[in-house]
Amino acid sequence: MALKFSEATLKKVDEIIARYPNKASALMPVLYLAQDEFGHISDEAKMYVADLLDLPPAKVYCVSTFYSMYKNEPTGRHLIQICTNLSCSLLGAEHLRDYMCNKLGIEPGGTSNDGKFSLVTMECLGGCGTAPVMMVNRDYYENLNEKYIDDILNKYD
Repeated sequence: MALKFSEATLKKVDEIIARYPNKASALMPVLYLAQDEFGHISDEAKMYVADLLDLPPAKVYCVSTFYSMYKNEPTGRHLIQICTNLSCSLLGAEHLRDYMCNKLGIEPGGTSNDGKFSLVTMECLGGCGTAPVMMVNRDYYENLNEKYIDDILNKYD
């Protein structure tokens, strides 16, 4: 069976396309929809989006692989992104990254054996004033420490 958006997502695609002067301008938000619906942006999803938006597949590939917010490989049910830029690093981000790696039994870029969590490092999440910061899926967390990380991770099934 070929990859296809649900009817509800196709409706969202039409709404997004209607906001722009041409279909090509809708590429980035439609890639988000693909990621949300399919879990990541596989090669098949890239081709599907290219067809929907009348774009060359190479254009979709370039955009989806350039931006770090698009996941081109499967990830765990919950994606943890921890910032390791200067402010976060100065306030212990590397220690907290290592703490999570030990807690989850994974390395950065890996996924836990149960498929629950994936952990990646990010260059910047824009929280220098409240560092260290991380995101779990689309939830943003600031002023991290080990206990707070334990509390956060316990919220995700």
